[in-house]
Amino acid sequence: MMFRVSEELKKEIIANRRELHRRAEIGFDLPKTRAYVMDKLKEYGYEPVEIGGGITCTAGSGGKTILLRADMDALPMEEQSGEEFACTDGNCHSCGHDCHTAMLLGAAKAFKEMEGTLKGTVKFMFQPAEELLGGAKAMIEAGILDHPKVDAAMGLHIAVARENTVPGTVLITHGTMNNSGDAVKITVQGKDAHGSTPEKGIDSVSIAARIVLGLEELVAKEIPSKEDSVVLVGKIAGGTTCNTVGGTTVMEVSIRTQGYEERDYLKRRVKEIAQGIAAVYRGSAEVEYQYGMPPLVNHEELLNECKDYLKEFLPEEKIVEVGNQGGCEDFTMVCERVPSIFLMIGAGDSGHGYVNGAHHPAMRIDEDALSAGTEVYVNCGIRWLENHR
Repeated sequence: MMFRVSEELKKEIIANRRELHRRAEIGFDLPKTRAYVMDKLKEYGYEPVEIGGGITCTAGSGGKTILLRADMDALPMEEQSGEEFACTDGNCHSCGHDCHTAMLLGAAKAFKEMEGTLKGTVKFMFQPAEELLGGAKAMIEAGILDHPKVDAAMGLHIAVARENTVPGTVLITHGTMNNSGDAVKITVQGKDAHGSTPEKGIDSVSIAARIVLGLEELVAKEIPSKEDSVVLVGKIAGGTTCNTVGGTTVMEVSIRTQGYEERDYLKRRVKEIAQGIAAVYRGSAEVEYQYGMPPLVNHEELLNECKDYLKEFLPEEKIVEVGNQGGCEDFTMVCERVPSIFLMIGAGDSGHGYVNGAHHPAMRIDEDALSAGTEVYVNCGIRWLENHR
C-alpha cells in the first residue's frame, strides 16, 4: 500500500516551509535554519547530528541504505514575493531550498512512524551551501556516505514558471540532468602608459575585448550545435582612467556544458584562446579555475526502477519525461560516488500565474506541491528498500 500525506502532515509541511522561508540564510552560515531542522528532527524522535555544516540522522536499521537529500541555503537577494512570510533580512529562498527541506522533514516524520516496518535504512542529508557548490563536498568529506554506507541516493528540486510544472508533476530526465558549471578568472596583463604616448604601453583592455570575441566563437564554431554549452564572460574590469592605456584587465568567465569530454575541451580551449590572443598583442593572460562542478548524470537503472515506483501511486499524466534541465547542482558530488537520481517536482505552472522562476526574487510556489515531494521521497524510499533487501 502506497504512502499518502495526511491533511495533518500536509499542514505541518507547509508550516515548516514558511518558517524556514522566513529565516533564509546563505552558504554554510545557517545557524537559525540548522537549529530549526535539529529541533524538528528531535521532536519526531530522531537523534540528529551535525556533519560537514549540515545535518544527518537515520530511520530503520540494517540492510541496504538509501540516502535522501535536501539542501537548506538561500540566496543573497532582497525578496519581492509579497508573501506574508517573506524573509526581511536581505536573503531570499528564491531557489526553493526551503521547500526541499520541508518536504524531507515531512518524509522524516513519516519514516519514523513506520520505522519498525522498514526493510533497511533511510539516511537523511540536510545540506548547506548548495548555491556555493560546496555543501555536498563538505558533507561527503565529513563522512555522510559512510556509517552506514550509502547504497543509493535521491534528491528532489522544485520547478516553477513553465507550462509543464503543474503542482505535483514529477519531471524525469534520462542521462545528463544538470550541466557542469565552472568559474574561470582571466587576468590580462599589459603595460600602463599615458594616452598621449600609447606606443609605450600594452593595452590590456583591447586584448580583453579580443578575448571576449574569441570565446564567443568557441561555442559557435567548435562545439556541435546539438550540444548544450555556454561560455559567458559575465564580468570584466580594467584600466584606471579614460586617458591612459590600461595595464591590467580582469575577466570572469562561466563555462557550462552537458558532458565530461565537452567540459574538459572547453576548459582547455578557454585557456588556449586567452593566452594565445594575449601573446599576439604583446601581453599575457593568467587563467585561474576558481571552482567547478561536473555535470549531474542520472543513474539509468535506478531512474527506471524509481519511475516504476512512481507509477504505483501517481497518474500517468503526472510523470513527465523532460530533457536536460541546464543549471548546475552540487548533488553531482553524491552522484559520482553512489547510484543516484535527481528529480524535479512541479510547484506552479505559468498558466496559473507562476511566472517567476528559480533565482528570481519574486518567485512564488503552489504549496500543494510539497505533499507530492514528500510522497515521492517516502514511496521511492520504501519500495527501493523492499526491492533490495
